[in-house]
Amino acid sequence: MTKYARRTALVVGEVTGIGLAIAKRLVEGGATVLLTVRTAHERAHAIAELGSTARVVTPDTLEAALAAQSGTGPGGGEGRVDLLFSDAVATVQPLLRHLKDGSAIVLTAPTPCPDAVRALAAELAARGIRVNAVAPGCIEAPGARTEPLPPLGRLGAAEEVARAALFLATEATFTTGVRFPVDGGLGPP
Repeated sequence: MTKYARRTALVVGEVTGIGLAIAKRLVEGGATVLLTVRTAHERAHAIAELGSTARVVTPDTLEAALAAQSGTGPGGGEGRVDLLFSDAVATVQPLLRHLKDGSAIVLTAPTPCPDAVRALAAELAARGIRVNAVAPGCIEAPGARTEPLPPLGRLGAAEEVARAALFLATEATFTTGVRFPVDGGLGPP
């Protein structure tokens, strides 16, 4: 499958559930993926799940990896990333110079601040960069509490959040500044 061929994606932040599910779908779709992990255990798990197709790095080596990926030296690499998935606006800010004009950012934290999403979207609109957020809730996780269940009567899966995030990043080309709930009907948007 080559749905994401010729796309370069960066997945930063939480990589054990939603982030990893996003990276998996991107790799399966033919994208070049750079994924950050914090620990050796996360690195081993990510490599086992993604194979050698994705590049797995630590946050402190991310800048060097982006420069190497673009074929430039330190400080280079501007405009090489098409898709950025992150768990926080603060994580996105230092990476903006690596985004191509016309690219997409999707925030994946459970409670993205709607005002922050809209503000970043307005800031980047002149570059044609779309900024949206998925707002996952009631998602299966090891050790997570299961009460109350959402109106759909079950917990969601990281894969379901990943599909929504990828939709916002690649298909929703006239959508920016939105917070998209993926919570089984638990709360208002």
